[in-house]
Amino acid sequence: MDQAPYQFKARRRKLVLQAMGEACSHRGWMLFAAHVRTNHVHAVVGADVRPEIVMNCFKTYASRALNRSGVDLPNRKRWARHGSTRYLWKEEHVSAAISYVIHEQGEPMHVFDTSAPSRSRLG
Repeated sequence: MDQAPYQFKARRRKLVLQAMGEACSHRGWMLFAAHVRTNHVHAVVGADVRPEIVMNCFKTYASRALNRSGVDLPNRKRWARHGSTRYLWKEEHVSAAISYVIHEQGEPMHVFDTSAPSRSRLG
């Protein structure tokens, strides 16, 4: 590693979550749940493309937002080369994934939850 590990502090988490929402809105995808943690991000998304494309789009939108905000230098490395992606074919699998993302990550940080009244909870 040629840079220190990247940490999503509160402002960065908020920017990443907003960027994910913008990406979904622009692409016509449905963001069911997202949770931006200090060193990784979880999301459940309904999209008509492979999950790797969704993940790469999220990384692009988030990097652009972080660069524009000035919180980092543009050459800052933030993302692993890949990430965990999987298909969820059944409604019960989607529901379980949403629950995992929202409720099983420890203390909520920056969360998007379609079932919550305000739809997102930023902490």
